[in-house]
Amino acid sequence: MTSLEHPYRALVVGGSGGIGSAFVEVLRSDPACAAVVTLSRSVDGFDVTNEDSVAAAAERLSQQAPFDVVICATGALTINGIGPEKAIKAVTADGMAAQFALNAIGPALVLKYFLPLVVKDRRAMMAFLSARVGSIGDNRLGGWISYRASKAALNQIVRTAAVEITRTRPHAVVAALHPGSVATSLSANFAPNHERFTPHDSATRLLEVLDHLSTAQSGGFFAYDGSTIEW
Repeated sequence: MTSLEHPYRALVVGGSGGIGSAFVEVLRSDPACAAVVTLSRSVDGFDVTNEDSVAAAAERLSQQAPFDVVICATGALTINGIGPEKAIKAVTADGMAAQFALNAIGPALVLKYFLPLVVKDRRAMMAFLSARVGSIGDNRLGGWISYRASKAALNQIVRTAAVEITRTRPHAVVAALHPGSVATSLSANFAPNHERFTPHDSATRLLEVLDHLSTAQSGGFFAYDGSTIEW
């Protein structure tokens, strides 16, 4: 990532998932990257929906800080066997709460606990995986209410946090990123007729987009091709 001072250090939250592991691979292949630290449920029991777990991980990683790049690659379409709703009548309180816990509250906790581990005196980047279906203005099909709403909430969290972060870290860029349709288990049952990127291709594109964002664009919502997505 050429816009960062070298060597830089990166943290990938959700680093064992489909896109998360691809981020790790791409970052580790960059000669300018000094270290890539990962957190995930499957490897170290990290639970982004549990505040104690997030706080403990941040305390543990404080010894490896500061980080120049933080990527939050957590999220899911289907949780506890419940997938996106096709109609309002399919909404359940538990299902919606689970979507918000993972897709919105979890990333908010990542911001709360890991922002203090981000560099303050030079360019830094924090990226959160969102989804185009979280756009209210782009919603033409309906459905997927809980997932759409949780990603819309994530976008607002990123936007609001960016305003605050600018005051203490004026060189930082915080962004919500849409990865496109990616060939992972998350999208396997929902994009059978769509061309899908490989995780490596998606991660590479997203890192390039992030690398080229200016501080004036911090808090924005961007697609894998660099285009701005309407709220």
